[in-house]
Amino acid sequence: MKSLVKFMVASTLIVSGVLVAGTILTTKKIDEYGDDLQNFLH
Repeated sequence: MKSLVKFMVASTLIVSGVLVAGTILTTKKIDEYGDDLQNFLH
């Protein structure tokens, strides 16, 4: 039973970590595109 709980906790942490990392990377990419757009428009 304990191993199942550990597995669930590990899975949750991994999934949330991937989601957070993906969100941060996406935000940075959008930020870069925004800068490029501003440079292009000026």
